This record gives sequence, C-alpha cells and structure tokens, in this order.
Amino acid sequence: MSTKNPRLNVVLEEPLYKTVKDLATRDHVSLSLKARDLIRLALEYCEDLYWVRTAEAREKTLSKTKAISHKQTWS
Repeated sequence: MSTKNPRLNVVLEEPLYKTVKDLATRDHVSLSLKARDLIRLALEYCEDLYWVRTAEAREKTLSKTKAISHKQTWS
C-alpha cells in the first residue's frame, strides 16, 4: 500500500504513549492522527516562541525618537 505522505517512526516511553493513546481515544481519532496533530502544535509553539524572541530583541533596539505612531503609519 503506497501513500503520498511520508512516514515517521517514533519510539515513545510508556507514559507518553499512554497519554497520546488516551487523547486519541478521547477525541475519537487514530493514534497516528493524534500524534501528527500534537507534533503540529509543538512546531507552531516553537515558531511562536521564535517570533516572540525576535520581537523582544528588536524592541531592545527600537529608538523611541525615530519611531512613528500607529496613526502616522496608517494615515
């Protein structure tokens, strides 16, 4: 059986496996679908964290005297 989506084999500790299995059962989805969704959420979280850190770094270099207001930007 061929599929268009790549496969990933993952080894989980028993407590982690049980948690993912319980979540899949609760949501009435397959174990692989729940694992995919959890990985997707983790990647989104990592991306959000990256942008927060980037914004914080840029905020430190922001010159208040050179900054323009929201009104000036959109007028």
